[in-house]
Amino acid sequence: FGISSQYDHAIFNYFNKSTPLRYGENPHQPGTYYGNLDTIFDKLNGKEISFNNILDLDAAIGMMNDFSEPVSAIFKHNNPCGVACRADLTEAWQKALEGDPVSAFGGVVASNQMIERITAEEINKLFFEILIAPDYTPVALEILRSKKNRIILRLKPFDRQAKIFRSALNGVIEQTRDLKSETLADLQPVTRKVPSENVKEELIFANKIAKHAKSNAIVLTKNKQLLGI
Repeated sequence: FGISSQYDHAIFNYFNKSTPLRYGENPHQPGTYYGNLDTIFDKLNGKEISFNNILDLDAAIGMMNDFSEPVSAIFKHNNPCGVACRADLTEAWQKALEGDPVSAFGGVVASNQMIERITAEEINKLFFEILIAPDYTPVALEILRSKKNRIILRLKPFDRQAKIFRSALNGVIEQTRDLKSETLADLQPVTRKVPSENVKEELIFANKIAKHAKSNAIVLTKNKQLLGI
């Protein structure tokens, strides 16, 4: 009985794990996260995470998972407002910021590469709320911690749930997560003029951004830099 009661208690704690948030969608709305954020990231600096922060982080992490080459992205209201791929991460950040420097203010910054000193110095020039990346060099972390309220997160490898749930009309909507990311093999030209390999690569880049934009998105890119959305 002792062993079985501990087992039942462990199950209860697993399903009942909750984290109070700073607030919900608006400051007057209390919010709670049910899940285990410790399996997603390590919090290295900053204030408590809010309802809106979690939604932006979910969108940012989803996009990072679709890129293997170095990418830098800025999210605002769950939508990417700046994205760029470059071999050099600092240049990727600069090009991402160029896409929409106005909307970038106060946004969520994400990268799929370790943040080093030079990139940290460039990112530090912008007022942003959250930065999430796989890791940081000690010097970069020291630079980014110069603002005590700035949220800095180290992303951990984790398996995303295959299904998405959302409450609506006093019920719950379920759908499978969009895990498909098109490749060059998926592009089948249907016009007389066949796109070049460079154009195809650009289409793949643009399509990945469109996947993570809301509604019926139109994405404008050039040289793997988001110009408009």
